[in-house]
Amino acid sequence: MKKKSWQRALLAVASLGLVLGLAACGSQSKDSGSTESSTKSKTPVKITFWHGMNGPYQKALNEIISDFNKSQSDYKVVGTSQGGYTQLQQKIMASAKSNTLPVISQTTYTTVPDYTENGLIEPLDNYMLKGDNKLSDSDLKDIYSSFLSSSKYDGKYYSIPFSKSVRVLYYNQDILDKYNIAKPKTWDDIAKAGETLKGDKIYGMGFDKSWDMEFEGLARQAGNPLVAKGPKANLNTTDTLKAANFIMDMVKAGTAKTAGEDMYWTQAFTQGKSAFYAGSSAGVTQMVAQAPKTLNWGTMPLPEYNGKKATEIAGNDIVMFKSASADQKKGAWAFMKFLMSTEETAKWARSTGYVPLRESATKDADFKKYLEEKPYNKAAVESLPDGFQSTAFKGFSEYRTKLLEAVDAMLTKNEDVKKALDNLQDQTETIIKDNK
Repeated sequence: MKKKSWQRALLAVASLGLVLGLAACGSQSKDSGSTESSTKSKTPVKITFWHGMNGPYQKALNEIISDFNKSQSDYKVVGTSQGGYTQLQQKIMASAKSNTLPVISQTTYTTVPDYTENGLIEPLDNYMLKGDNKLSDSDLKDIYSSFLSSSKYDGKYYSIPFSKSVRVLYYNQDILDKYNIAKPKTWDDIAKAGETLKGDKIYGMGFDKSWDMEFEGLARQAGNPLVAKGPKANLNTTDTLKAANFIMDMVKAGTAKTAGEDMYWTQAFTQGKSAFYAGSSAGVTQMVAQAPKTLNWGTMPLPEYNGKKATEIAGNDIVMFKSASADQKKGAWAFMKFLMSTEETAKWARSTGYVPLRESATKDADFKKYLEEKPYNKAAVESLPDGFQSTAFKGFSEYRTKLLEAVDAMLTKNEDVKKALDNLQDQTETIIKDNK
């Protein structure tokens, strides 16, 4: 990939999985991943870790880092927030040029193809599948397969899953009770509810600014992913057009609404402007903070479409950079494995609202108690067996930018669905061709 294309790709990736409002933080320039001492020294090997977490999420991450550092004396992980995902990607780009990359970093799994193309990240197979500290067969079976499959690219593991969320359906029970509407089993039920409610200026469904994630979920349920492995674009097939038209028909009929410049429908939902809202499970934290105490709301898995269930998994992985020393890589893997342990992933989920990475974590006594106390987090866990992640490929972030532009053209410029997706198909085929 050409350098400018790579830079555009890394900048664009910040739009994927952005659930948190993250404020800028100071930079870090001395913690290079290539200047540490070996484990023969009495001083623990420093493992620099860049991330985009802030507020309560950063606090929860710092507690896990502290847990790891206290659990052994060979390594010391030093986590630094780069302010947000956009700033994090910009910092990685700059550090790649100046050879001052950290040892590990949070990033979306869709950056992996571009990172590997530029020789930045270390394959993890020799750590995950070999050696004394490898993942056991039971570990590999315990981690949700959708997470592991997206960590693999071109036949190798290049990342580990970390902060993961799913799309869930928020519902306003007060509206459902008032209008005698049952919880939806299908997307058609949502459309019908919207027709019942629109006379009173209440929407059946609320979406975030873009409905691309729900669109991809419907497309998969209808017959194919937007981009299949290969990669192969399916953006203007009959099934894809059917899925896009289903959403746009609701919007045009006034039974569904997007958040527009508000970005997320959370506030509108808490104000009673819709019966349902398709949003991120990680947004539960904001929902709890914003919803009036009198609002009777809950969550459930997204309903069926075409007789099937599917929900897109968003969020971030962690990658290891090649520029780190052998000792740093060894310590980095120890920390990465620690993050995926049953105890720590359950703790992370309880503290943040992200989903646990392992099935065993959902059976953890403390996690079960947590779900009993906060039942609105159950839908995310229940959705995991039906979770999927978009196909990663070189140029994915450029493609995603074009996808968001296509959705926006349909919403704000009244562009015909077929015209918008025909154009997106051509653009995506060009991106795939240019990145071979």
